[in-house]
Parts: sequence; C-alpha cells; structure tokens
Amino acid sequence: MDKKNDRELILEDFLPYRLAILSHTVSSSIARAYDQRFGLTIPEWRVIAILGRFPGLSAVEVAKRTMLDKVAVSRAVTKLIKGGRIDRQFADADRRRSILNLSADGRKVHDEVAPLALRIEDDLLRGLTDDQIGTLNEVIERLLARARLIGAP
Repeated sequence: MDKKNDRELILEDFLPYRLAILSHTVSSSIARAYDQRFGLTIPEWRVIAILGRFPGLSAVEVAKRTMLDKVAVSRAVTKLIKGGRIDRQFADADRRRSILNLSADGRKVHDEVAPLALRIEDDLLRGLTDDQIGTLNEVIERLLARARLIGAP
C-alpha cells in the first residue's frame, strides 16, 4: 500500500488549515487596531492598502490583487466611497469600468495603518534570524507557485 494514500487527515496538522489559521490570526490582530481607530473591516483595509500601492485600479482588478471575492470588494468599495475614503471615476472609453483612487482621507488612513501593520509584521518575525526569514519567504513563494499550478484550469 502507498504510505501517502494511507495517511489520516488531522486538521490541526493540515498545511492549508494551518496557513489559514495563521493568516486569520495575523489579519485579526491588525484588524482590531484599524477597526477601533477607523471603523474599517478587513476587506475595506485591503482595498485601501492595494489602492495605496496601485492607484487607478478597477474593482475587478482590486479583487484579483487582494484575492477577495467580487462581492466583498464591491461592498467595501461602496462603503469607502460613501465614507469619502476613495474616489471613483469612470473610464472615458468604457463607462462600465470605474477607476478607484484614495481620497485625501483614504490616504491619511492608509498612511496611519500601514506603519502599524508593518510593526505587527516585525513583531511576528521577531525571534527569527535573517536566514530563517529568507527561507520562509522562499518557501511561501514556492508554495504560491505550486498552488497556482495546481489551481490552474
């Protein structure tokens, strides 16, 4: 019998589950801070973060870059527009395509939350050597590449 096919699924040892728990735990730590200060949800912060780095994206492009579903992005964009944190313009060639940018208030939120997020990242990585961090980054990139290959149609 093949040893790999004989394995039992133990959820707490299952890599995808462990990665999801790690991601949720870290995201929740950051989320508490920006929720208390700015009343933002995780999808709203991700929209602000991605537009801070890549201004002028459409909602579809934001969804692709954040790996959030289109409905979550749409809700976040709507709330952020109503709250004055992002501006929406429509492309001249295609009125269905909107272009999103941070407003002055959105930029202020981004510029206050980003250093906080980086401090939490630093705290998370504290205790790892530079070599371990390099290895971690390499492993993450390899796992992402493999996951994209496996998930490709």
